[in-house]
Amino acid sequence: MLNADGRPERSEVFAANLNQPYGIAFYPAGPDPQWIYVGDTDSVVRFPYRNGDLKATGVAARVVDLPHGSGHWTRDVVFSAGGKTLFVAVGSESNVDDPDTTAAERYRADILAFGPDGSHMRVYAAGIRNPSGLAVDPRTGRLWCTVNERDGLGDNLVPDYITSVRAGGFYGWPWWYMGPHQDPRHLGKHPELRERVIAPDVLLQPHSASLQIAFYQGQQFPDEYQGDIFASEHGSWNKSVRTGYEVIRVPLRHRGKANGEYEDFLTGFVLANGQVWGRPVGVTTALDGSLLVTDDGSNSIWRISYVGE
Repeated sequence: MLNADGRPERSEVFAANLNQPYGIAFYPAGPDPQWIYVGDTDSVVRFPYRNGDLKATGVAARVVDLPHGSGHWTRDVVFSAGGKTLFVAVGSESNVDDPDTTAAERYRADILAFGPDGSHMRVYAAGIRNPSGLAVDPRTGRLWCTVNERDGLGDNLVPDYITSVRAGGFYGWPWWYMGPHQDPRHLGKHPELRERVIAPDVLLQPHSASLQIAFYQGQQFPDEYQGDIFASEHGSWNKSVRTGYEVIRVPLRHRGKANGEYEDFLTGFVLANGQVWGRPVGVTTALDGSLLVTDDGSNSIWRISYVGE
């Protein structure tokens, strides 16, 4: 609970005994949600919710079971603009295993879709190695995601990315990447998919570990920021020169479309000696229009506000 100065005056544990919770979504959209959905690594659960609740007033109800095991454990969740579809991001079990021969990859490296009650499961989009963050553009209703791409091809491959997501779209993993580029570890496999691979909207530095995204809808920042994307870059762990460790802005210029560019927004987490003290994870807009960023490097929540020129 925040006071008028934007500082916490009370905190509580809303719910415990969850299994690696990551994504959170309120339902239905609007000023009076009735439920809060949580993406555990093996399921989506929901709790009854009323505005102002700091503790869950009911037990977790399991909405749907999810593929899980080793590999990417985060499960982000978001509802479609009309609230009829629940999207769930399920990252791959591996770096580049072939789903044709690896049973553990079934329904992984996918964005899955369900009814709000967990019914009618289907694959909304596939070939996305780790769609770690989901968001729906409130202006267009289009689904977007951030993606951690594969490792093992050197410092400069493969770019992470942020992209709008097409229903039924295929984004290449594990056989292809960035359009018609074949992974040399799967040379000659699935040539029929080459022309189906969708190139992402915004390519990021490889190994940036892009995690979550939010569309800015607040009224505090200048008008030029309205509708733009903010994305958290958790930072590289397997690159000779560090990259990431920041929050970036993807300008959409009030058009709902990206032109491939992005810019640094919140930086300074890497010291001159190469040491790192902060790693952004979650990003969202507060009611007052400031930007909130969680950081699991310093175990902090940062609030970025605009006070004018």
